[in-house]
Amino acid sequence: MSGNNFLKEKMSSAPRSPGVYLMKDARGKVIYAGKANNLKSRINSYITRKDTRPMAPFLMARVSGIEFITTSTSKEALILENNIIKKHHPRYNVFLRDDKTYYHLSLDATEKFPRLQLARKRVNVDALYFGPYPSGLAAKETLRFVQQIFPLRSCRNRDFKLRTRPCLEYQIGRCLAPCNNLVDEESYRNLVDNAVAFLRGRRRELISDLNRQMQEASKNLNYEEAARLRDRIAALEHALEKQHVDYPADRDQDVLGVYAERDIYCLCVLFVRCGKLLGSKSFEPLKTKESLPEIVASALQQYYENGGLPDEIILSCRLPEESVIAEWLSDKKGKRVVITTAQRGAKKALLDMACANAREIFISAQNKSKENISALEILKEKLGLTSLPRRIECFDISNISGKHAVGSMVVFKDGKPDKSAYRRFRIRMTDEPDDYGMMREVISRRFTGADELPDLIVVDGGKGQLNIALSVLQSLKTKMDVIGLAKEEHRIFSGGGKIAKKAGKMPDRVYLPGRKDAVFLSSSPFALALLQRVRDEAHRFALSYHRQLRQKVNLKSALDEMQDIGKRRKNILLKHFGSVKNVREATLEDLRKVPGIGNDLAQKIYSCLHNY
Repeated sequence: MSGNNFLKEKMSSAPRSPGVYLMKDARGKVIYAGKANNLKSRINSYITRKDTRPMAPFLMARVSGIEFITTSTSKEALILENNIIKKHHPRYNVFLRDDKTYYHLSLDATEKFPRLQLARKRVNVDALYFGPYPSGLAAKETLRFVQQIFPLRSCRNRDFKLRTRPCLEYQIGRCLAPCNNLVDEESYRNLVDNAVAFLRGRRRELISDLNRQMQEASKNLNYEEAARLRDRIAALEHALEKQHVDYPADRDQDVLGVYAERDIYCLCVLFVRCGKLLGSKSFEPLKTKESLPEIVASALQQYYENGGLPDEIILSCRLPEESVIAEWLSDKKGKRVVITTAQRGAKKALLDMACANAREIFISAQNKSKENISALEILKEKLGLTSLPRRIECFDISNISGKHAVGSMVVFKDGKPDKSAYRRFRIRMTDEPDDYGMMREVISRRFTGADELPDLIVVDGGKGQLNIALSVLQSLKTKMDVIGLAKEEHRIFSGGGKIAKKAGKMPDRVYLPGRKDAVFLSSSPFALALLQRVRDEAHRFALSYHRQLRQKVNLKSALDEMQDIGKRRKNILLKHFGSVKNVREATLEDLRKVPGIGNDLAQKIYSCLHNY
């Protein structure tokens, strides 16, 4: 039954209330999720072709089922749609993919002596976050600069609690050693307030306040303090001179620019904080038939899901249900968030800059795509592959003497990682160190009953791993191109057959089925670099999972010694803090805030983790 006829049958049962509709394919898989103020009217718009979006007829040809979930309000529908998209990852919904990780600086003002630190994610609801910064380097430079002017502590909470004497940071004047009570809480709090004012962009106001404090210190004959304040003022004035891009605004603004060409959309966000352009964040190009307003609306929902909201968001187009989205964003921020478009003036200049950056992203991505396709064509020719390896799957094993053994599978499509298709395997065989047996298990689990197959399989290793993969595929009666990629190795060069002391390196080797000698791709650096990126990503992914398992086992070993901690509470701790590392670094106060963990139990957990 066609999607159109199917929807006509479902019209009678479609409610007239707000809610979310889930479109499914013939296998029952959710391929698209959408929201509506009136579900019946929305479905009718698909049938009568009143929905003029290019996506609509495209979906109609693929829909075999539909499910409705009603809500009380349009805002609830917006939130539910966002959660469903995160859960099901429907194929035809818009997904933002970051081209890089971005950083914030965070400071928990509820602590007695707060610490300023780098943060990738907003996990502490009590903390203040500043940024985002366009790169890790920019964030680290800002952190270093702030600590030089305002010497706040940089040590972890665990070290802060246990330190018995001042560290090197105190000796070089970058910390006041609150760990040893060498600074009182009021003086330290004043430093914190000044650092916050600086990071929030209130720099001229801060300089004026520091000038007042300097004059007061000088008047009271406290010349040492006056000199310190003078140096801080000089450093701040120098920082202001370096800020060339300045816009007349007293609020935080995000500017979302878009460039579109041939159903490919590129998005770029500029961060303007109190009139200062901090940097930008770009996303991988999106290929979709959705309309521009729908894409921008989806982008806002995904991008601001974890907070980090400005006071104002400047767009190039109006949004469908803009008031609902603005209300949702305002609820998340706890104060009003304004969504606006720009037609002239400074805001229009910022928007034009964001769109120009988005265009540069598009051009760069197109050039990179051409390079990747060229590298794939070289691989096909040099390695004698049966088809262009547009989908490459690479497998790697990670273990220590057989313990906590894991396997990884990474996927590259057209030379780019497709992280949504990555898989991790916890090895089920015995704890004996058997890399060949582990590779056999991973390949078997991946391709037994598999639907989507790659154009090329890469195994990390030499002839042994290659032969294991070939034997598994043969037993499954599956034919695919398979290669082994062995890392470079150190060799000892000699003259006349004698071993010399000078060592060199042998380049990475590619092993092919039925061929005795390895293939070297030194003459094809782009093709070799692509294979190395794939192999290194598989190694990184396997190693991170292996490390995660070891940390969980170590935490379990520590907590198992406590009679009051069961499986449920262990899971609560991990869910609350997000990682084993965060659990170990949690302060006593942090542990007390965990639901289901009282004061006494928090004290026991803290003592257990710091004495284990």
